[in-house]
Amino acid sequence: MNKKVAVYRKEHFKAAHRLFNPAWDEATNTKVFGKCALPNYHGHNYELDVKLTGEPNPETGYVMDLKELSDLIKKEIIDRFDHRNLNLDTVEFRNLNPTAENIAVVIYTLLRPHIPEQLELQVRLYETPRNFVEYPA
Repeated sequence: MNKKVAVYRKEHFKAAHRLFNPAWDEATNTKVFGKCALPNYHGHNYELDVKLTGEPNPETGYVMDLKELSDLIKKEIIDRFDHRNLNLDTVEFRNLNPTAENIAVVIYTLLRPHIPEQLELQVRLYETPRNFVEYPA
């Protein structure tokens, strides 16, 4: 019998960004990214769901201690991105367009080395209450 259980930790952070491709002119950026390409940036209140799936540890009953997961997310994600301009203030997005899709992949990449390998990791990032992405899909 499969004893896998999914556990979730919800966090949030606020960040500004601008979507644009530096290889394109302003007109093309505006056509593709609309208001998100405005040169003075804009912000979001991001909601982050981190999902871990695995079998509970027989000694603790935990898939992973959610306090440890919360501390990990704070250290690797919140402290790095909260109240930042993603384009200007972070190494991760200096040369990577900070779309919700790319932010989710970066978050996954930052967390994965710290999650036990036997656990599946999935990141869901809400840019707005109606727009969200998941990685891996």
